[in-house]
Amino acid sequence: MTMTNTKRKSAILAAAVAATLALASCSGGGSGTTPTDVNPQGEIVPREISWLLSRPADGGVITAMKEIAADYATDHPGFSLNLITTPDRPSYIQKYETLAAANKLPELFDTDATPFAQKLATQERMINVDTLLKDLDLEKDFRPAALNYQRFDDGSLYMVPFEFQLETFWYNSELFKNAGIETPKTLDDFPQMCKDLREEGITPIALDGQDQWPLERYMAYYPFRMAGPEYITNLKNGKAKFSDPAGKAAAEWLYKLGESGCFQEGFSSTGYADAQALFTSGKAAVYNIGTWELGNLATEKLDAGVRDSVDYFTLPTIDGAVTEDNEYVTPSGIGMAINAKTYDPLVRDFLAFALKEYPEVYAGTGALSPTTTAETTIPAGATKLYTRAVEQAATVGASIAMPWDTQLDPATNTRLQQELTLLVQGDITPEEFITTMDASLAENNDD
Repeated sequence: MTMTNTKRKSAILAAAVAATLALASCSGGGSGTTPTDVNPQGEIVPREISWLLSRPADGGVITAMKEIAADYATDHPGFSLNLITTPDRPSYIQKYETLAAANKLPELFDTDATPFAQKLATQERMINVDTLLKDLDLEKDFRPAALNYQRFDDGSLYMVPFEFQLETFWYNSELFKNAGIETPKTLDDFPQMCKDLREEGITPIALDGQDQWPLERYMAYYPFRMAGPEYITNLKNGKAKFSDPAGKAAAEWLYKLGESGCFQEGFSSTGYADAQALFTSGKAAVYNIGTWELGNLATEKLDAGVRDSVDYFTLPTIDGAVTEDNEYVTPSGIGMAINAKTYDPLVRDFLAFALKEYPEVYAGTGALSPTTTAETTIPAGATKLYTRAVEQAATVGASIAMPWDTQLDPATNTRLQQELTLLVQGDITPEEFITTMDASLAENNDD
C-alpha cells in the first residue's frame, strides 16, 4: 500500500526536520550572548556554521554567499558554511518554527518580520542587527527602505537584508495602443482598462493565482494608498477591521476587477511560469511582478516579438491618497537572523567579512544590492528598461506597501487567500468577504 502525496510530503518534512535538529544540536560554539553584545571577546576558532534558508538554491544570494564563504575559509582553515535550503516557504516555516520550539536553531536562519520572529527577539534569542551594523560601521551603507522592510512594528531591527526589489506593473504598450488606452493613473482606472482590453480580445492581466500571494498583493494596494502602511499594522494587531473604510474599499475594488474580467480565465489554477508566459508571449497586457524578473523581462531573453513593446509603470495612486507616488512595494526579501545563543567571535568575524564583501559580489550578478555602495552590473543584451529600473531604486520613498502574507498570522492569511479567490471569481460579495474576514481576524487574534 503506497502513501498518499500528503503523507509522503509530511514524512519527508519530518525526516528533514529531524536531520536538521540533529545537525543543529551539533553546531555552535559558546553559551551565547545578549542581543546587543555584538563584539564578544575571545579567540576566533574556525568550525562549520549553519544557515537555515528559504531561498532558491541556484539564486543570487546563495551563489554569492558560497563564494564569500569559500574566500573566508581560505584564511580560516576549518571554517565552512553549511546551507540548509528549503525553498518551499510553507515547509520552511514549519521547519523553522519546529527548530525554534526545540531551541535548536542554527547560527543563522531566515525569517520575515512576523509576530513569531518578534517573540524570538523579545526572548533575546536574536542578535540586534541595528547594533551590529553600527558596530561594523555598515549601517550607513544600506538603503533605508531595505532596512525598514525588515523592521518590527516597534522599529527594532533583527534581520539583515540581502536583496532589494521594486514591484511594478509591466505592460505591453502595443496592446494598450490597439485598445486605445493609456496606462492607468489611478487604481480606479483598472476596471475600465480591463473592459477596454477585453473588447479587443486581449487578456488584461496575467496572474499567478495558484500561489495566491500575487492576488494578495492587489488586496494591499488600495488600503496602502488610502490609509498608509499603518492599516495592515493595525489590522494584524486587532486595532483595525476589514470593515473599516480602507478594507471595504479594497474588497469592492477587487470585486470590480473580477466583474471587469481583469484576470485570465482559470487564473486560480495558473502557476507562476504560465502566468509569466501569458505576458511574455503577448497574450496578456499587464503583469505585476518584481525586479527579480529583470533578467527575463528586460533582456534579450524576452521574445523579440514583444520586446520593443514592453514597458512598466509603478503602483497608481487614488484620489486623496496618503502615500506618495514613489511609495509602493519595495521588499528586501526574507531577512537573515542571527542566533544569540550560538553567537561567538567566529560568527561575528565571518559576518563582518561577508557583509562587507557581499554587495559587490551580489551586484555583479545583475541584481539590486540592499546597499547603495555597489553598482549593479547591467548584463549584456539588457534593454533600456533594465537600467531604468536600477536607477529608479534610488528614488523610492520611505513608506513601504508591505506584502500582507508576511504580516498576518498564518490562519488569517490562509483564509484571506481563499476568500480573495472567491471574491474575484464573483462567488461571494464584498459584504460576505468582509464579514468572513473580520470573523477570522477576531478568532485568530484571540488565540
